[in-house]
Parts: sequence; C-alpha cells; structure tokens
Amino acid sequence: MWPCVHRSSLGSTPALSGTQAAWAWIPNTHLGTAGFDSATFEGTAGFDSATFEGTAGFDLATFEGTAGFDSATFEHDATFGSATFKGGARFQSATFKGGAWFVWATFENGAGFTSATFKEAARFDATRFKGGAWFVLASFEDGACFGSSTFKGFTMFDNAAFKGDARFERATFNGEAQFLSSTFEGVAGFGSATFKAETWFVAATFMEDAGFDLVTFEGDATFDLATFVETHQFGPLACTGRLGLSGASFGGPVTLAVAARSLECRRTRWSSTAEIRLRYATVDFAHAVFEYPLTIAAEPDPFVLPLGQLAEDVFPRAYDSGVRMVSLRGVDAAHLVLADLDLWDCLFSGTVHLDQLRLEGACTFRTAPRDVHWRHWPPVRFTQRRVLAEEHHWRARQPGAMEGWVLGTGRAGPLHLAPVYRALRKTFEDGKHEPGAADFYYGEMEMRRHADDIPRSERGLLTAYWALSGYGLRASRALAWLGTAMLVTIVLLMAFGLAQDTPKQTATGTVPAGGGKVTFEIDKSDPKNSTVDRFTSKRFERALNVTLNSVVFRASGQDLTTAGTYIEMTSRVTEPILLGLAALAIRNRVKR
Repeated sequence: MWPCVHRSSLGSTPALSGTQAAWAWIPNTHLGTAGFDSATFEGTAGFDSATFEGTAGFDLATFEGTAGFDSATFEHDATFGSATFKGGARFQSATFKGGAWFVWATFENGAGFTSATFKEAARFDATRFKGGAWFVLASFEDGACFGSSTFKGFTMFDNAAFKGDARFERATFNGEAQFLSSTFEGVAGFGSATFKAETWFVAATFMEDAGFDLVTFEGDATFDLATFVETHQFGPLACTGRLGLSGASFGGPVTLAVAARSLECRRTRWSSTAEIRLRYATVDFAHAVFEYPLTIAAEPDPFVLPLGQLAEDVFPRAYDSGVRMVSLRGVDAAHLVLADLDLWDCLFSGTVHLDQLRLEGACTFRTAPRDVHWRHWPPVRFTQRRVLAEEHHWRARQPGAMEGWVLGTGRAGPLHLAPVYRALRKTFEDGKHEPGAADFYYGEMEMRRHADDIPRSERGLLTAYWALSGYGLRASRALAWLGTAMLVTIVLLMAFGLAQDTPKQTATGTVPAGGGKVTFEIDKSDPKNSTVDRFTSKRFERALNVTLNSVVFRASGQDLTTAGTYIEMTSRVTEPILLGLAALAIRNRVKR
C-alpha cells in the first residue's frame, strides 16, 4: 500500500472529494483545485505528470519523503509558501502556467527544477536550499525572484532562460554556483549577494543591466565569454580570488568597479567607451580589443554607493589596495589610458600603437638593481633608472647575470625591446615628463647596443657614447671623464709640455764693408723641456691655465714644447666635447 497523506483540512480537492486520507501516489492525474495546505506527506509524494487544473495549494506542507512533480502541469497558481521538503524535491520538466510561489520554502535535500517552465512570476524569496539546487534549462518567462534565498549546496542554473527580471538580491550561495550559458533578457539583479565558493557565469548573456553592486565573491568568479549587451554599470563588487572576464564582450558604454585579487581580461572586447576602476587587483589585459577610449585606473578609496559601502573586510589588512598591470601584449593602445597603476611586472612587447598610450597620475615602473656587484674588477653598479620588466627577465637569463635582475615569463630580447622603449619614451614626452622620457631613452639605447642586428662599428660608437656620458644622460659620468682628461693633460704638460724658461729673442746683424744700411735678423730659440724638477707649484699653475683654456677652445699664450703643443691640441678637442656632454645630460634630467 502506498503511503498516505494526513491532512488537517482537505479543503476543496475534487479529485479526492469526501476522503480524510488520500494516497500520495497519484501520477498522470487531473486535479481540480488542490488544497494541501499544512498537509504532511509521510512517504513519497508522487505527482509526476499530474495536471492541476485549478489552484494548487501546498503552503506550509511537509514532505517527509521524496516530492515528485516531474512533468506536472499547474494550470493556475501553485503555492508552496513555507513548505518543507525533507526528501528530494523533483520538478523536472514541470510547467507552471500561473504564478509559482515558493516563498520561505525549505529544501533540506536536493531540489531539481531541470527544464521547468515558469510562465508567470516565480517567487523563491527567502527560500532555503540546504542541498543542491538544479535549475538547468529552466525557463522563467515573466520573472524570477530569489531575493534573500540561501543556497547551501551546489547550485546550477546552466542554460537557464530569464526572460523577465531575475532578482537575486541579498541571496547567499554557500556552495559552488553555476550559471553557464544562462540568458538574462531583463535586469539581472544580484545586488548585495554573497558567493562563498567558486562561481561560474561562463558564456552567460546579459541583455540589460547586470546588477552586481555590493556583491561579494569569496572564491573565483568566472565570466569568461559572457556577453553584456547594454550593461552600464558592473559592480562595485569584491572578489577575493580571480575575477575572469576573458573573452567577454561589452556592447555599450560601461563602468566597472572591482576590488579583486586578480582580474583577467584576456581577449575581452569593448565595443564602446569604458572605465575600469579597481582596487587590490592584478590585471591581465593581454590581447584585449577596444574600439573606443578605455581607462584603467586605481581607486584610492573604498567604493561607496547610496545604498552603502562595498565591504572590503574579506581582504586581509596586509594586502596592498594598489593595482598591478601584468600584461598588455597584443593590445592596440591607441585609445588606452592608464592611471595610478603599478607597471613593475607589465609585459609590453607586442602592444600596438604603444606610443599613443596615455599614462596619468603615478604610474610606477621597476628599477635597475641598486647594489654594487663585485664579480670582477672593477665593481659593477647599474645606473638607477626606470626599467621594463622584460629587460629584467632578459638580463636575468644571461650567463653570469648579476644579482638583482628578476627572472620572469617574458621572452623578448633587445631587438624587440628597443622599439618598446622608444614608444614609451614618446608617451612620456607627450605627457611632458622629460625625466621619465630620459630613462626610456636610456633603455632604448641599451637595447640597441645589445641587439644582434647592428654592425660592430655602430655598436662601438654606442659603447663609447655609453661609457663617456651614459648616452648623454649621466652628467656625473661626463664630468668624471672631463676631470680625468684635465688631470691627465695637466700631468703631461708638467712633464713634457712646459718650457723650462721663457725663450728670449735674439738679434743678429751684419754691417756692409762700405757702410750703409745695417741688417738685423731676430730669432727666438725653441722652448726646451725642464731638466730639473718638473712638478712644482709654479709649473702646475701654468699647466692648469693651459688646460682650463683648452676646455673652452682658447689659446693659453704659454710657451710650450713641441710635445706640449700636441697635448694642448688634443685637449682642445676632447675636453670641450666632454663638457658639452655633461651640459646636455644636465639639461635632459632637469627640463620639463
């Protein structure tokens, strides 16, 4: 005998008229108005393929065993308000032609609504799904409300169709939640919802606004391949794991406000203007496509809405709220603006129109190692400058690489990095940031000097340019060489160039025998090098005078030996060049 249903009041149930207890197994049955409010079904309640031609009332009903409504048809309203399903609840392929009311219902085991159809509003407000909840291929034609509901088990809305508004405000998903390939034709409202495990919206379609304001994802949230047709605002939301938007597309102007540990936007397509405001995030923007201006900016303060402030207590206090960009490979940067981002680990090689990139605010880059290295004599010390992460990766891969260069995933070499530095140099120049432009000019020259495609003669010139003045950017280096050259000139002049005494003029003449005009020949003896102490203070003063005049192309007027003359000529060529390089370096570092 099948288990029976015990009822406190049968109400109007034409199919069971006149009975105090009815069998709970009534598949393929046509029922009129079914009043099972407050009923208790002790065993399996089988209503598979049943047709409820009137109102079906199961408010406050208790299903001790499995509740089977597979392929059931509810011609009018079906109310399960505050009902308790202690066993499994099966509504696969059920059709609700009227309203479906599950407000405050409790599903203590699995709830299956696979392929169910809701012709009118489906209300699951404050419903508790303690087991799994399956709404795969479910169709909500008028709207669905799951506000303040709790999903403790695995939740699936894969391929579900929400043709009206879908309301999940303040819902809590304790288990994993899937909305794979779901379609939201109305507003998708998830405001203030909490997802405590991994969440998937892969390939979902949002035709109108996707309301994820003040949402908290405590695990990964994946929106890869999702389509946002007319979403104007996405967030602010918090995600303690990875927020994936790779392959997603945004059809209209949109503002994203996200606090996340990781944001992946690989191959994301933006068909209109967009602004992305971030906190805490590490951003991967590789191969993203955008046709209009797009801004990626770090938000200095927590996100605030009229309804409240986004809770950031899910992030440990030790976390830095700054934003780090890790890749712009394959991006057309003609319309891209970066503001206040950490670009220490950003990979730029392969970026198109990088010279048109705009950097606003305090965008920071990695720097060269600071320490002095003593691998060989003389010790090596790298010039302090802004350096691309890819140069770090390249130098760290070289045999005998110095400590301080960071090994990474970048595989670009000098041949590829030289144009990257050149493009970023123009970006800084357009932004009137000359010191930054100077650093990237230095990087460009370094990559040219190490590239494999330049001839040895050019490499030699670049090496000399680098050694003498740091490509015209290191005034201290040029001044050091100038001082060295002047010191050498002084020593050489004191040793070989200055005459011992000032040569005196002598006059010799002849008187003709018959008288008449006397002829004199005036001559001056050649200066002679000193044969006594050559390194005296007086000779130093004279040598210094000659050297200082040589720096500015002036003749000293001193009597010099033949060797001294050549020493002076050499100094009048080399020392003014070094002085000019020092002046050029100072100008490049201080001009604005």
